[in-house]
Amino acid sequence: MPTARDYSAADRWLMRLQERLRGLQPATADPPPPYPAERLPEAALSEEQRRWAAGLMRVNHAGEIAAQALYQGQALTARDALVRAHLRRAAAEERAHLDWCERRLHELGDRPSRLSPLWYAGSLAIGAVAGLAGDRWNLGFVEETERQVVEHLQDHLGRLPAEDRRSRAVVEAMKADEARHGAEAAAAGAHPLPPPVRRLMAAVARVMKFGAYRI
Repeated sequence: MPTARDYSAADRWLMRLQERLRGLQPATADPPPPYPAERLPEAALSEEQRRWAAGLMRVNHAGEIAAQALYQGQALTARDALVRAHLRRAAAEERAHLDWCERRLHELGDRPSRLSPLWYAGSLAIGAVAGLAGDRWNLGFVEETERQVVEHLQDHLGRLPAEDRRSRAVVEAMKADEARHGAEAAAAGAHPLPPPVRRLMAAVARVMKFGAYRI
């Protein structure tokens, strides 16, 4: 596993990307949300449990890289200033999720997916296209994305080791935020996406999960 003196090229790229993501977000006076696992003890996991939990958290980290890129792409092409502001607020909260997932991966002695550049570039393009479709479709994309993410996180809660309370706390907090983002998009006038688009989104998400878990 990488140490402070042994970062791979992909690890260094990820560190630069994360700094870039932070810089793209507007400054806010609000303090960052606390790490959900801060006060929980670290479990004595077996090596198999540790690898399994780390793989799931690596998938979640990849999802947060993709979420940042999606929101940035959507904000770039959104027409309405209120919609852009909504996307940027959500992206700021997703940035905290990215930090949580990275911290938990380090605690588990593991690393992010080496395919993160691919997740970022593809998601940025998808987000920009969603924004071009119009603001109500843009919000509909947010609502459907968050609905699928909530299902994904619920699945992870069922698969993480019961003893791993720290990982579970992170996933629970992320799930609550994602559900709220979806509800806010719906309240802002999201247009429901047609079934073929929802199925395509789910298929793309499965590819990302498969790749991020293993690479």
